[in-house]
Amino acid sequence: MLDENPPTPTDHLDEEVGGGLGRRTFLAWLVASTTVAAAADLGQGWFRPAAAVVPSPPQIPEQYDLNDLLTDAARPTANLITVVVHEDGTASFELPRAEVGQGVTTSTAMIIAEELDLPVSKVHVTLAPARPELVWNQLTGGSNTTISTFTPIRVAAAAARGALLAAASAQLGDAIDKLSVSNGVVTGPSGSLTYAQLAKAGATSTTKGVRVALKDPADFTVIGTARGRKDARAIVTGQKKFAMDLEVPGALPTMVCRPPTLNGTPVRINNRAAVLAMPGVTHVVMVDTGVAVRATTFGQCIDAVRALDVQWKAGPVKGESDKEILAELRAAQLPLAPALPIAKTVETELVFYFRSNSSLEPNCAIADVRADRAEIWGSFKSPVTAQERIATMLGLTPDQVTLHVTQGGGSFGRKLFYDAGLEAAAISKAMGKPVKLMWHRADEPRQGRGHPMAISRVRASYANGEVLSLEQRHTSVETDFRHGLGEIISAYAAELPPGALGNLGYAQTVWNLTQEVPFNFGVVDQVINETDERFNTGSMRNIYSPDSRVAVELTMDKLAKAMKMDRLAFRLKFVKDDRTRAVLEKVAKEGGWGRSLPAGVAQGIAIHKEYKGVTAALVEIDCRPETVSRYVQKEAVTGPRVRRVTFAVDAGLVVNPRGLEAQMLGGINDGIALALTSSCHLQDGRFLEASWDNYFYTRQWNTPLRVDVHVMPSDSTEPGGAGEAGVAATFAAVASAYGAATGSIPTYFPINHRDPLPFTPKSFVPPVPPSPTDGLDKAH
Repeated sequence: MLDENPPTPTDHLDEEVGGGLGRRTFLAWLVASTTVAAAADLGQGWFRPAAAVVPSPPQIPEQYDLNDLLTDAARPTANLITVVVHEDGTASFELPRAEVGQGVTTSTAMIIAEELDLPVSKVHVTLAPARPELVWNQLTGGSNTTISTFTPIRVAAAAARGALLAAASAQLGDAIDKLSVSNGVVTGPSGSLTYAQLAKAGATSTTKGVRVALKDPADFTVIGTARGRKDARAIVTGQKKFAMDLEVPGALPTMVCRPPTLNGTPVRINNRAAVLAMPGVTHVVMVDTGVAVRATTFGQCIDAVRALDVQWKAGPVKGESDKEILAELRAAQLPLAPALPIAKTVETELVFYFRSNSSLEPNCAIADVRADRAEIWGSFKSPVTAQERIATMLGLTPDQVTLHVTQGGGSFGRKLFYDAGLEAAAISKAMGKPVKLMWHRADEPRQGRGHPMAISRVRASYANGEVLSLEQRHTSVETDFRHGLGEIISAYAAELPPGALGNLGYAQTVWNLTQEVPFNFGVVDQVINETDERFNTGSMRNIYSPDSRVAVELTMDKLAKAMKMDRLAFRLKFVKDDRTRAVLEKVAKEGGWGRSLPAGVAQGIAIHKEYKGVTAALVEIDCRPETVSRYVQKEAVTGPRVRRVTFAVDAGLVVNPRGLEAQMLGGINDGIALALTSSCHLQDGRFLEASWDNYFYTRQWNTPLRVDVHVMPSDSTEPGGAGEAGVAATFAAVASAYGAATGSIPTYFPINHRDPLPFTPKSFVPPVPPSPTDGLDKAH
């Protein structure tokens, strides 16, 4: 937000458009173009208000969190993103972020439509290719997209609107303050002109600075209204184009025969000639990650992968299983401080097993690598880093690599890593041909990225009705941050030794900027320690917060019991801020906290605060034998059923309430899965799960019968994040409810991980099952 009297240099300003200086006044640029094109200037003219005084004990995220870091990093290049108005009266914008199902192309179109006074249907938002000049402004993560782009996009749109008004004023002969705009039509005392008629007239031949005044939020007519996604029809009719739908000349289907152990490597192909002779197969090459085959169809690729006879070198965790990794984590745990002698304590130690970060869209990319250039297509959340890494691998310069960002079918943090793009480029170079690479479903849980195994230990001390301290020691297999902050320098920094930053430095930074306990618990001390770097991990949805939050919330349940308090009353007594109190009270009221339930059915309640917002979940779980033991189908799991979720979210200013609700629904199902069913079993150096049929994400039969999402009113003028906000509170509330229903708080998650395997693992050699031929028999 700009200061009332900004002491910024204004020597580059050429004119004012849309109003004078004020609280909502910003600097912008009209960009030299044949039609109106405008960009924001937030590098010099943006001043943050002083941070409010935070009651003791302050935690880092209360004053400066991960979203502040990401937003500040994006600010210097905000003037390089441009809203363009075309001669047909439409507007377009290349969003420098990834759309992976979170609906940001729709919400971004709404923001532009609002400021331009143009129908949302006339605003077209596409995805920008990799643009190295954006530096840290093209990273999609931390639920930061709308937080960091909201004002820059508005400023650019407002500048474009101002240029159109100036052109209308010149043509109509009416003063600008006599003009009004509605649905892309400028009207004054002398007549009306459409944006289509003004697009060329409003253009400038030289780039020049301007001042713009943003619309007062009280005048919003688009932002804050519930809208369906602009691409909804295309999605449900199969018309939406993802990477695998693109037709790149010569790019034939390509798959990889992967090793039988995690991160194993190929040594020799024993039957290359025989596989090359198989129907449709054009190429067989060995790469670092396995043996790639290229064929006319993906079915032929699967046949070739299954036929390959490969000698492998075992991966780095050969022979190890969950048990050994867990023992290593226990050995690496940092000690808690000595307990206060005058206080009583409660303690919680929870184990969180490995979980898959696979999205619904298979990991995929298209690559066409030539001697002097390369072109890559895929869904990338850190495209600049991907472009630079691929260029380095190929021996090219970044400007010789064109990287197209396609729409993605899910991510949940997975596509911060560009494994598919890097692998496709390596294969295309080795084959000398364009390739359309797709990972098999079985590849993802076994060789893809996941959420690391972790142990979280929490101890709280209390006396005389007060909580005196809360300590947390979170010990985890390494979370990989080697994608950096969006370009290769910060990516390389993650590879430095720990003393010089390194990946552990990133982990501690992210931990410190995200972990917050919004309760008055005396001294709060949360520390992370990461150890094992042999696994393929990443920033799976909400990174550390789901596990960390569960450990703290279950400790709060223990505190409430020890202090003979109701779990909700306990939280309301100690809560720090009004926003957290409000969401707690909302779910308690709407969900009927404390209502009478049958034995074996219980409620749980939890909160989470992150992304400039706060959430609360009230969950009812059914743990009665007839529910837990119900039969669904062979090789499936049922277990307890969350039968009702009442959820409240305060995300500040909400651009699209319908989109926010959809995000919460997804997060709720994530939270249920993390608590009850979804994990990967490590056995003898390899994960047993393969594909979605034996990786037990929340199934329809475990989805709550009733979910109520309440979007809280807010007087904030800034949006919060939404993409990951639904996970942590739900996970913790399910865990709390399970503890209440069974009388025993769990010690590990998901709660079914140590049960006998409910499926027969698929083969490791060959690494993928045959293509199904009975699909029609199973269709109903």
